[in-house]
Amino acid sequence: MSLEREILFTGIGGQGVQLAAQVLARAAMLESRDVMLLGTYGGTMRGGNTDATLVVADAPISSPPIVSRAWALLAMHHQFFAPLRGKLRPGSLVVANSTLFDAPLDTAWRVFEVPATARATELGSPVVGAMVLIGAFARITGLVSLASLEHAMRDCVPSYRRQHVELNERALRAGFEQAPDAAAPAWGAEQAA
Repeated sequence: MSLEREILFTGIGGQGVQLAAQVLARAAMLESRDVMLLGTYGGTMRGGNTDATLVVADAPISSPPIVSRAWALLAMHHQFFAPLRGKLRPGSLVVANSTLFDAPLDTAWRVFEVPATARATELGSPVVGAMVLIGAFARITGLVSLASLEHAMRDCVPSYRRQHVELNERALRAGFEQAPDAAAPAWGAEQAA
C-alpha cells in the first residue's frame, strides 16, 4: 500500500518559504520518492502571503498538490495561517517558527516549536530561517536525510545567489541538530494510518 505525505508551508513573502518547499521536494526526489509541488504567493514579492503544498509519496501520487487535508504544516509566520488551519486533521504535525509565529495551535496536533528566525539571525541572516525550519522538520520526521537536503539546496539556489549556499547549509544543519530525532516519523509503520 502506498503512503502519501501532504505538507503545507506558510509564511510571508521574503521568508524563503518557496525555496524551502523546493529544497524539500528535490531532496525527496533524490531519495527516490514521488513528488508534486504547488507554490502560491500574493501579488507582492515581500510582505504578501506565500504558501506551498508538497505531496511526497513512496509510489506514484494519486493526490493533486491541492489537498483538503494535510499530514504536516511548516509555519514561518502566523499572518496567513488561518486558511490552512482547517486542512490539519487531529494528529497532524505542525513545525512552527516560534520566533515569529503567534497564533493558537490546537492541542490535537503534534506541535514542535523551532526558533528558526532567531537561529538564522545568530548564523548571520534571518532570511535563512526557512532552511532552519526544514532542517528541523527533516530530523523530526525522517522524511529526507540531511545530506539530501544539502544536495537539493545546492541544486535549487540560482547561480546569482551562490554566495548564500554556505549560509543555507549551516542553517539546514542548525535546524537538524536542534530538533528531536524521529519524534514524528514520516515513514514508520505507526504513521501508516
